[in-house]
Amino acid sequence: MTTLTSAPLAPLIERLYTQASAATSPMLETVSHDERERLMHSKTEYRQLYAMLKDLWLPVSRDTGKLLYMLARSTKAKAIVEFGTSFGLSTLHLAAALRDNGGGVLIGSEFEPSKIALARHHFEEGGVSDLVEIREGDALVTLASGMPGSVDLLLLDGAKALYGDVLGLVEKHLRPGALVVADNTDYCPEFVAHVRSPQNGYVSVPFADDIEVSMRLA
Repeated sequence: MTTLTSAPLAPLIERLYTQASAATSPMLETVSHDERERLMHSKTEYRQLYAMLKDLWLPVSRDTGKLLYMLARSTKAKAIVEFGTSFGLSTLHLAAALRDNGGGVLIGSEFEPSKIALARHHFEEGGVSDLVEIREGDALVTLASGMPGSVDLLLLDGAKALYGDVLGLVEKHLRPGALVVADNTDYCPEFVAHVRSPQNGYVSVPFADDIEVSMRLA
């Protein structure tokens, strides 16, 4: 058995996915589809969008969660950075991998205080709180300093228009062979173009419908 597939984490994750699927956002329902799409691509109004989304869990899929665990385990990750914690489902998968790798640290960033409070409760309940440090605020500030000297895996799953900016903050800390996993990449073509361009130091492939998995070469 692994941390991911045994109690207390396995039943917790299953319960949280059930809660996530039932969550609604009355505020978001007042915004037109075109306006949502505009905000998703905005580099200046993302705080407005995510305020509307504060009641939604926005989790990675179950399969993506398992993929994150597998990638972190297979690379023997000890230092992970996550952009966009939300209520912590992706964090739980990554922290499980850290536990099974013998320990480490996951630094996450989230600017919605209510989400941070509940996420921390989930980490306590799942028995992984000692592995997780969540920084409250805009990731362009919270992830600009205090990074581990060597980062093994970066998960991008916050405001999509900022993927390239967040990568720019963490990039110098990525060790050769480190992985960058980006979700919902249909909203960030500039980021995808960056990691797919050979001169930028990555080898990168699309995975499933809208995930990009990239490896830092040097």
